[in-house]
Amino acid sequence: MLTQSTHNTESIHCPLLAVFVTLLVTLCAFATDTAVADQRPNIVVIVVDDAGLTDFAPFGGEARMPTIQALADRGAKFTQHHSSPLCAPSRAMLLTGIDNHRTGIATIPEIIPAEHRDKPGYSLSLEPGVLTLADRLKAVGYQTYISGKWHLGSRPEDLPNAHGFDRSFALDASGADNWEQKSYMGFYDSAPWFEDGKPAQLPDNFYSSEFIIDRMIDYVDQGIKSRPFFSYIAFQAIHIPVQAPREITDLYNGVYDQGWHTLQKQRWQRAVELGLIPRESAPAYMPETARDWESLDSKEKQLYARSMAVQAAMLDAMDRHIGRFVDYLEQQGELDNTLFVVTSDNGPEPSDPYQWLSSRIWMATHGYHHNIETLGEKGSMGFIGPEWASATASPGGLFKFYASEGGIRVPLIIAGPNIPDLSTTKPSVINAFSMVTDITPTILDYIGLDYIQAAEDTQNPPEVAITGRSLMPLLNGSQRAVYGPNEPIGMEVSGNSALFKGDYKITRNTPPQGDNIWRLYNLAKDPGETLDLREKEHHKFAELMLDYEAYEKEFGVLPIPKNFDHMKQIYANTVRKMMAANWTSLLLASFILIGLMAVFIYILYRKKRT
Repeated sequence: MLTQSTHNTESIHCPLLAVFVTLLVTLCAFATDTAVADQRPNIVVIVVDDAGLTDFAPFGGEARMPTIQALADRGAKFTQHHSSPLCAPSRAMLLTGIDNHRTGIATIPEIIPAEHRDKPGYSLSLEPGVLTLADRLKAVGYQTYISGKWHLGSRPEDLPNAHGFDRSFALDASGADNWEQKSYMGFYDSAPWFEDGKPAQLPDNFYSSEFIIDRMIDYVDQGIKSRPFFSYIAFQAIHIPVQAPREITDLYNGVYDQGWHTLQKQRWQRAVELGLIPRESAPAYMPETARDWESLDSKEKQLYARSMAVQAAMLDAMDRHIGRFVDYLEQQGELDNTLFVVTSDNGPEPSDPYQWLSSRIWMATHGYHHNIETLGEKGSMGFIGPEWASATASPGGLFKFYASEGGIRVPLIIAGPNIPDLSTTKPSVINAFSMVTDITPTILDYIGLDYIQAAEDTQNPPEVAITGRSLMPLLNGSQRAVYGPNEPIGMEVSGNSALFKGDYKITRNTPPQGDNIWRLYNLAKDPGETLDLREKEHHKFAELMLDYEAYEKEFGVLPIPKNFDHMKQIYANTVRKMMAANWTSLLLASFILIGLMAVFIYILYRKKRT
């Protein structure tokens, strides 16, 4: 009986022990899987505003950028990377991997014509089924943060917290002041900053680049021990108003005293030396409206040279604050497990706010000046204008707003674990063509997420498929190109259009700098777009024009209105918005004016009667 009893007890304990062991093994396996998952690389995407290819130090710029230079030195530089000519479409494409017309951000609110408003693809907010990189990374366990410029819509359903970001401190405007919370143009009543979807106030000691990094460090620090993170850092540098601390600006005194023609030549020469363009290529042309530097008087030269010094200082200051973030990641032991993507949204900003009388009046009534003594400091409206923009866009032609190379060829640096793959002979300079839409699929491919399969899943609403391609085959050396020589790649923003196919490109630019005429260039020989081949190679021109027509049809590109000029459209849209926002004040002022006129007429009438 005793033996039987003992046997029964053992028979009971053994299954319980087996269950316990099984649970223990499962928990250990789960813990192991979690630990492995937590080792996935962090992702940091840094977007600079309005910086051309050669504005970055690794591509020949004058500004001191040791942090970005270090990333370029240990990563990969893309020399043929292209974005769109304007900020919001570029950012929508970067964050989704989808052509701007399918995201809903075909253009920007400041220049959209009435004929395009609220049409499909032109809602100016991310449309149903468009997933951001934050959406996709959050779904697989990443913490997701944004600090800086958003410009993709300010309704509650448009803000970053509605598009996959766990934490956000975002500016929904094309730009804003860098020293205080105020608008930089009449189109905006204020500087609309939001934190986690709610209107936010900036601190008194605000400087944009410093604050953007401070906020990102705060966000990352709150969750760095639990899961990998995605940081989207979108600087205001170097969008107008161009502003920087005086002590940094002073470091660039004298650098730009020789003027924009000299700088354009210097940038072109550096581009040759760095292998960005062939030595035998011709420098791009300055716009016909460009002034000769020697035609300026001494005070004008000093003012414009100081303007470029402020711009260089703004890049310098930004790089210093990026360095603080890199140092923070190193202190946390996360730097070696972080992928960095650094790029710009479009080419240099040519705008001169002082060319419009109404703009000068607005600035004067909103506390802005353009004095050399305090240029770049609080209260100043810094800008470089079209001549400097053209020079800094070298070796490309034109600048922001236009689909010429100066407006859309921008820097791209990717650095992180196994980039470049040292097991191959792949160089760290990548000369293959790439597009802004390629960044999201590259990141997803890098972490092993099958985004193509995800796009095919049935959803409500259906997911809009990614149109870009992963650049990982270039980064790991398995391919020399991700786009074939006979594959057309199109883009369009407000009539400024381009289509690439192998070495060839057709492009059309709108007024005031363009003439709406299509031209054909061979970028391999002529990156400055100086020799139009449409007559000499009319068969190639016709072939690419057919490709562009197919692109327009496939992606829903609307025809641009006749006589469209983006500068006139900005003015019209600004007046329209200001009148809509201030209609009660304007109505009251009108009644007062009419009343005063009536009193004046009555007085005159009485005088005549007497």
